[in-house]
This record gives sequence, structure tokens and C-alpha cells, in this order.
Amino acid sequence: MSAAIVTVTLNPAIDQTVTLDALTPGHVHRARAVRSDAGGKGVNVASCLADWGSKVSATGILGSDNATPFEALFARKGIDDRFAWIPGETRTNLKLLDAASNETTDINLPGLAATSGALDTIRAVLRQVATEGSLVVLAGSLPGGLGVETYAALTQLLTARGVRVVLDVSGPALTAALASDHLPEVIKPNRQELADWAGRPLDTLPEVVATARGLVARGIPLVVVSLGGEGALFVTRDEALLAHPPPTEVSSTVGAGDALVAGLVAGLHAGLPLAETARLALAFAAGKLTLRGANLPSRGTILAIVETVRVETMNVPPRASS
Repeated sequence: MSAAIVTVTLNPAIDQTVTLDALTPGHVHRARAVRSDAGGKGVNVASCLADWGSKVSATGILGSDNATPFEALFARKGIDDRFAWIPGETRTNLKLLDAASNETTDINLPGLAATSGALDTIRAVLRQVATEGSLVVLAGSLPGGLGVETYAALTQLLTARGVRVVLDVSGPALTAALASDHLPEVIKPNRQELADWAGRPLDTLPEVVATARGLVARGIPLVVVSLGGEGALFVTRDEALLAHPPPTEVSSTVGAGDALVAGLVAGLHAGLPLAETARLALAFAAGKLTLRGANLPSRGTILAIVETVRVETMNVPPRASS
């Protein structure tokens, strides 16, 4: 039996995407279209992995008053639903899509306050489904009621069981996780999140690589830094690769970073070499860009995109560990 893939979304959201002809601050707008999708970073990762054909379990915290979109998504895509339900409504995030520029403006609303009982349920789920060698994605913001050390504590619980943790968080939660003695196998910040953690601008690619290599030297085997339109960096002790995105007709950028994480996880799960994992991650992100919501085109389409992703080696001297 192959190792399990599990995603954890502690602060999910219903993503309501409003398409406008053009977004002009201070003006009244008429929406061209509106759609709602069950979302949150880990949910989006699970959605893309299910489209790829991977068996994936999803856990986290859902409000019982508006869980229907999540139930429908999990049923439609065959995702193993292991969520803990609490009273109240899961938050709604507004995404304003400017059709003229193809840029999306996000307005993320506050989430439910989590309960200690819900977190206990998630820990129990992880102990049950995440065995040695499993891949667990911890992703997204923390709801009220949970401290910044939550992801660090979950990483400790999982790594002690031989689970491979992929961490995609930011801000104080990322700082706390990286200060722990129990580090994840992979982190996936974007450039700004990495700069915020480092406390300095990272204006050049060599600066990004050097900062990533500093984290590798501290004990994180793989650091992936998403760079938006520039692609993504994949940094290990022995390699630093820059994967360039192929030209893509963009339908929506919503969930593109989460699709990249899904492709990264798919590559890790398959045991692919780093360059092939990078190509698959960029192909997932590019394929998602062609569709609304956190969805992938067919497996054949993704494999065709893989062949168009260019990967180059970054010749940057290793950063000396401090």
C-alpha cells in the first residue's frame, strides 16, 4: 500500500470570485459573473491532487452552518473527508477578478474561532491516517483560538511518527515553525513571505537562493520559493533549480500557488528527481491557470505541459551556515 497523502486546512474558506470588466477603486461596479468554491489552501491542494488521480484525505475545521459546498466538493472528487465540524459558518473570502488586467484582488474575512476539541479531533485523525512515510500538507492561516505555535506542534507530532511534512504557511506561524527543533521536510513560501521571515528585502534571485540555502543548512531538506510569473526556485543541499513557467492563457490565478504545492507533493509521492518534481509542480500551476477554481485539466494535458517547463541550475555559491 502506498503512503498516504493528507492535507490540513485549519482556516478554510468559501472563495467567492466576482468577475468585473475592470476594477476601479471608489466606483460602483456591476459584476459580470459570480462563482463560489470551497477553498482554503489545503482544500485546494487536495482538490488538485484528486484531479491528478491521487488518493488524498483532507482534514481541518469546518463550520457546520455552511459546509455543503465542501461536502459536495469532496464527494465529487472522491476526497476522503476527515474534517472536524464546529458550530458557526466557515468564512467567505472575496476575490475581485479584473477581466481587463486578469489581476485578482483578495479580501480575506475573519474565520471561526477554533476549539481545543476540534484540534484534538484533527490530531486523532492524523494519528490514524498519517503513518510513517506519509505526506502531510499543513497549509494556510490559523483561525482565532489557535496560537502561532500550532503548526510547529503539529509538525513535531508528525515528524516523530516518520511523516513527511510539507509546510505552506506565512507570518508568525512560519517563524514559530522554523524556530522549532522539529522541522518540516519541505517549506513553500513565496518570495515576499520568505523576505518577511528573513527581515530584509530579497530583491535578486541569488539573495533568494542564499536565504533558502541557509534554511536548508538549518535542517530543512527542500525549500521551494514561488516567484509568481518568474516561476519557482527549488533548493536542496546539492541543487538550486529555477523552473520557468510556460506561456499560459490565464483564466484565473486563484489557487495557482496551491496547485504548485499539489504538483510538488505529487512529485515527492512518486519519488521523482528534483528537476522532474519542479517540472510537475510548474505544470500543475500552469494547468490550473487555464481553469476557474482549484481544478486541473486532464492528466494528459498536464503531462504535455511538463514537457514545456524549462529548468535551469542556479550557479550560486552555497551559503555558509552560521
